[in-house]
Amino acid sequence: MQPHHLELLAPARTIDIGIEAINHGADAVYIGGPSFGARSTADNSVQDIAKLVQYAHRFHSRIFVTLNTILRDDELEGARKLAWQMYDAGVDALIIQDMGLLEIDMPPIQLHASTQTDIRTPEKAKFLQDAGLSQIVLARELTLPQISAIRDVIDTERTVIEFFVHGALCVAYSGQCFISHAHTGRSANRGDCSQACRLPYEVKDAQGRIVAHDKHVLSMKDNNQSDNLRALVDAGIRSFKIEGRYKDMAYVKNITAHYRKLFDEVLAERPELAPSSHGRTTFSFEPDPNQNFNREFTDYFVQGRKEDIGAFDTPKNPGQTIGWVSKVTPEHLEITTDDPSTVLHNGDGLCYYDLQKELVGLQINRAEAQKAKGVWRLFPKDPMDGFKDLRQGVEVNRNRDMSWVRTLDKKSAERRMGVWMQLAENNHGLQLTLTDEVGHSATAHMAIAWQAPKDPALAEDKLKSALGKLGDTLFEPLDVQVALPRPWFVPPSQLNALRRDAVQALEDARTHGLQRLPRALPVEPPVAYPEDTLTYLANVFNQKARDFYAKHGVKVIDAAYESQEELGEVSLMITKHCVRFSLSLCPKQAKGVTGVQGTVKAEPMQLINGKEKLTLRFDCKPCEMHVVGKIKKSVLNSVAESPVQFYKTRPVVGIH
Repeated sequence: MQPHHLELLAPARTIDIGIEAINHGADAVYIGGPSFGARSTADNSVQDIAKLVQYAHRFHSRIFVTLNTILRDDELEGARKLAWQMYDAGVDALIIQDMGLLEIDMPPIQLHASTQTDIRTPEKAKFLQDAGLSQIVLARELTLPQISAIRDVIDTERTVIEFFVHGALCVAYSGQCFISHAHTGRSANRGDCSQACRLPYEVKDAQGRIVAHDKHVLSMKDNNQSDNLRALVDAGIRSFKIEGRYKDMAYVKNITAHYRKLFDEVLAERPELAPSSHGRTTFSFEPDPNQNFNREFTDYFVQGRKEDIGAFDTPKNPGQTIGWVSKVTPEHLEITTDDPSTVLHNGDGLCYYDLQKELVGLQINRAEAQKAKGVWRLFPKDPMDGFKDLRQGVEVNRNRDMSWVRTLDKKSAERRMGVWMQLAENNHGLQLTLTDEVGHSATAHMAIAWQAPKDPALAEDKLKSALGKLGDTLFEPLDVQVALPRPWFVPPSQLNALRRDAVQALEDARTHGLQRLPRALPVEPPVAYPEDTLTYLANVFNQKARDFYAKHGVKVIDAAYESQEELGEVSLMITKHCVRFSLSLCPKQAKGVTGVQGTVKAEPMQLINGKEKLTLRFDCKPCEMHVVGKIKKSVLNSVAESPVQFYKTRPVVGIH
């Protein structure tokens, strides 16, 4: 029986970050190409993608390229050409959102469903499998039972189920947020989100009373599923995705290493599971997710709805508590650390909350340890009188540890494949055979005349020692056998050449042994889409996408919000997060509370940020919140990008 493969899928903004993701244990990396990648400042050239593919394939790691914006009609040809360029560069799969791509001449490359396809139901998941998608990433809002229900209808031999396990959380269902386009003309579905969800808002109830002031009520904590990996495996997840195509090198190194270690523990416990790539990774540091930028952590809805999923006080990185202020002077401050062994460094970043619960940053120019253990005198980069509410007793966090930063600036991991080595004699001289851990084998030959060694008793050990020096190759010896009928002396230069030839031959054998991921064929005849009517929420932005849904039985197809045909108030964001619930104003929470039953109703609320006003409406049956608003006139008056228009009924043509 073939083992089930687990895939650790890491992000990369650049080729260099992608290479380090592989070095730190990623089984696959997702990265943007030169365009259409849903991250406006994370593009990479075709040449760089090809180099990353070549590096990753040495370990049988895979490279997935994002082609996941919604496309105008005039962009489809450019996307088609890019897809073929990616295929020719050796890319293993394309991650897509726009179903119009399934209706054009795409290369025979595997296609994966982007998070923007908004997969929340078994019906949607099965449809995308039958339409030809080989890997589908589920909505981050799903619970374990909901994930299992999707697994139960999927043919897991045909389709891999993917899930986000770490990183920033969009508060909206992915692909279902239009606030950015409505307010600025910058579309999240086209890779240019203005992040209205991270702004502070005043929240008013239906009577106009303020229930929250200057709170980031749409800002979520960061996702961290470290404690749920085994449960997610049992629910059917096989690809575990780290968010972060905007993240820096240190983040990708650290978080990839963190999950690599956790998955290696799971794999050691579960012989029916196997990694989807090859090689073992060793680290020169201890991974720690708390060291990177985060808004504190949540496991979101995986284990059910919780009250503490929001980062309402600040969308910034609050860091980790290290101590409190024990003295303030006009030139410096002193802090006493909670742990006397804590060391502070020049360049560390500290922060604290002022009386309004705003996070204030404080960068250290110079840190001096005092005689009293755990006490540090700190000279900030900025003048002391500029730090609001900095006083004795204030709790201090560290959100940048320069020692940690310097550790990850250096080489911090090695990834190697174990090999068995056997030196044997043949009719023309010697042959060296290398066999890797997964069974790839290669032999190099060398014509050489036998020479007797000066010390026959030591000859075998010398040969073993010399052969085992695999240096900076991707291999390390598991065992070296010298199967010679007589002692040999081999000049070091010739033995080194034989070893180099054998290593190259094994690399070539591994390259030839890596099979291209197959493109799934759609089911024929085309299966019906789960609904026969699509609103703007389906993100249909070109005629080919419309043709796709029509082919699958959809009768009414509205154009995407970006086509600017929805002029009135509509849902600009749909979210499982509920402001009422988080503020303890949910009718369901009130049930059973003496004297409260029936007094709390899910009436609309209002979000206010400056001149921007949005309405919150609550759909309590599915337990969802809608952020409602309309497109700004300034956006409508700007030059439209090749607008599209679809008709619910065939337009009437006049007779002339």
